[in-house]
Amino acid sequence: MRVITLLTDFGLEDGYVAAMKGVIAGIAPEAQVVDVTHLVPPQDIASARFRLLTVAPFFPPGTIHVAVVDPGVGTARRAVAIRCRSGSCLVGPDNGLLCGALEADPPLAVVHLTDPRFWRTAAPSATFHGRDVFAPVGAHLARGVTLEALGPAVPAEGLLTLGLQPPTPVSGGVVGAVQATDRFGNVISNVPGGLLPGGGAWRASIGGRILPGHRTYADVPPGEPLALVGSHGFIELAVHRGDARNVLGASLGDRVAIHWA
Repeated sequence: MRVITLLTDFGLEDGYVAAMKGVIAGIAPEAQVVDVTHLVPPQDIASARFRLLTVAPFFPPGTIHVAVVDPGVGTARRAVAIRCRSGSCLVGPDNGLLCGALEADPPLAVVHLTDPRFWRTAAPSATFHGRDVFAPVGAHLARGVTLEALGPAVPAEGLLTLGLQPPTPVSGGVVGAVQATDRFGNVISNVPGGLLPGGGAWRASIGGRILPGHRTYADVPPGEPLALVGSHGFIELAVHRGDARNVLGASLGDRVAIHWA
């Protein structure tokens, strides 16, 4: 029996997460269910995308990641399941949430979840596909149902993304975009730290502000901005003991440039 992870914006005050776990327990009682987080800001697809991409690589191959941040629930947006190169599966709405995890673990097959035999009910709630579609599909996958049984194949190239500027080499550096912020207010770009020149000095810029590149937050005095490579492997913009999101006024998609000094 496989591991099932859950990531949602459902919070902890209501019974939504428990309902999903109850459905899973009824179908795959031996599955190991791991909560990634249920505190994604409501309807914040970008935040959920980043959290999924940063945790999925640390789970064993064959894990089933059920991710539900779904402002379009009940509409014509597709519900999908994806088998990745590692053997793990992603289950959730096709709204850009899953695209980040696929950058590190590319899709081998994608299906549109249209077969109600694998839902909780043939008439799912128009406002709670997490309980009625995604949780049961994840549980059936854990029990060994094949991806192909869940619905018709769809091309992976058609999966929605957030449309962020991809990291692009330019003269003397690379240009990318803000992909997320964290609870500390750190502004996280989509530029991998592995693109930095080995041992050389560097700096980042956003909105006309220049931030020197460092190794740790404490390399600058409290209140000072800096850039560094976060534990997630991306270049982030931070303020030592402060909130870079507010100081820099940064938003999703803002241009971030990395310069070799």
